[in-house]
Amino acid sequence: MSLRSDPSFAAVRGKTRLTAAFAFALTAMALAGCAVGPDYHRPSAPSAASYKETPAGWKVAQPADQTDRGNWWSVYDDARLSALMDQLDKSNQTIAQYAAAYRQARALVAEARAAYFPTLSLSASASRSGQRFSSRGNSLGSAGVGTSSGIGNAFSVALDASWEPDLWGKVSRTVAAQKAGQEGAAADFANARLSAQATLAQTYFQLRALDAMQKLLDDTVSAYAQALKLTQNQYAQGVVARSDVIQAQTQLQSAQAAAIDNGVARAQDEHAIAVLVGQTASTFSIPSIPLDAEPPSVPVGVPSELLERRPDIAAAERRTAAANEQIGIAIAAYFPSLTLSAQGGYQNSVLSNLFTLPSRFWSVGPTLAATLFDAGLRHAQTEAARAAYDQQAAVYRQTVLGAFQEVEDDLASQRILAQEVVVQRQAVDSAKQALAIVTNEYKAGTVAYVNVLTAQTTAFSAEQKLANLAGQRMVSSVGLVKALGGGWNAAQIDREDGAAYRE
Repeated sequence: MSLRSDPSFAAVRGKTRLTAAFAFALTAMALAGCAVGPDYHRPSAPSAASYKETPAGWKVAQPADQTDRGNWWSVYDDARLSALMDQLDKSNQTIAQYAAAYRQARALVAEARAAYFPTLSLSASASRSGQRFSSRGNSLGSAGVGTSSGIGNAFSVALDASWEPDLWGKVSRTVAAQKAGQEGAAADFANARLSAQATLAQTYFQLRALDAMQKLLDDTVSAYAQALKLTQNQYAQGVVARSDVIQAQTQLQSAQAAAIDNGVARAQDEHAIAVLVGQTASTFSIPSIPLDAEPPSVPVGVPSELLERRPDIAAAERRTAAANEQIGIAIAAYFPSLTLSAQGGYQNSVLSNLFTLPSRFWSVGPTLAATLFDAGLRHAQTEAARAAYDQQAAVYRQTVLGAFQEVEDDLASQRILAQEVVVQRQAVDSAKQALAIVTNEYKAGTVAYVNVLTAQTTAFSAEQKLANLAGQRMVSSVGLVKALGGGWNAAQIDREDGAAYRE
């Protein structure tokens, strides 16, 4: 008997092969994680030492101011606004869309991580097959034709395992890209919520400014009605002409029409708020409350903090990181892939003998595959990935520039509107004094009624402008809070959770 036919030698040889395969697997595992491609570094972005439009006397945020504002709208101290914000956070459908997108992105991370592990599959099969054979007699025997059939069974149970080690970092790059995508989706979710909250607050203050305008119009209608009564009395006494009565009546009717028209804009704002809080416009209403609030002081901070406090900037930066990982994934395609596979099970033609030692079979071994020619496909894919990264980096920088513009715009608006309100209040006081003087002169018969009409129009326009400025300041204040990130911070990017919006 030869040595190779010795069962003990066969066992040793089998163990040697298994040891070699195991050593090969360990080597592959050691090589795994050698990621190819560029490491990510956040693209440089424009910044400044301070905001240009920060007016003198405005306080730059100190460390004590950097507390988490959380519900940032609480600085307006408006219970109705807070109640609307609670409804919006529960029922706004745009926020729900982004919450679902975030949950989807989180699932994609888990899907990518699954590639780190081997795949196991179990299969079982049973088949019965048959074949008919025909044979003709030879020249010495019978010339007849004979037929026979062969029928057999096949039973098999097998366990298959395969694993592709991450030799060149393709899997790790994919996981990193999906993780960055998840973080970007979380930032998008936060940005959608902040945008909806800001839109709600701005629309709410616009509505209350319209309520203030309605009060002004109602007071104006009352004042014009008294002026009409005055002209009617003087006409009845023969002091003034009929034309004065007609002019006073026209002025009153114009004010009444303006009061009615103001209701159209208010109704539209109320309907917009209904949609934001997830209710039908037909069943939603807000009581009339004239605006009398002043914009709160908002700590501005330094420009460099804006990169961490704006969710849209964080989302753009995370997409840039994801694009960088795609470059590594494209470069990994240049290198060969290694697959380790193993199979074992039982196979027999007799079911009762299936799970016996003679029916056992197994196989194990690696497969190395590499693409030798692809007509420039991988090069094109790599260049496309690099271009996509450059594009996303440009989007990130543009988002930063746009963010600084928004802050500067709202800072300028707050500063200029505050100055304008002071002057406009003086204009209102002057117009009221002029109206009182002209009215007394008209009663005394020293001036024509056209002077009263002019003074009334001037006074109403001044008060209307002041009411509009009050609404603009509140809307601009909300815009500034939003432009500064609304209290959000990039440190909470992994804490975003869209579970509350799951239907």
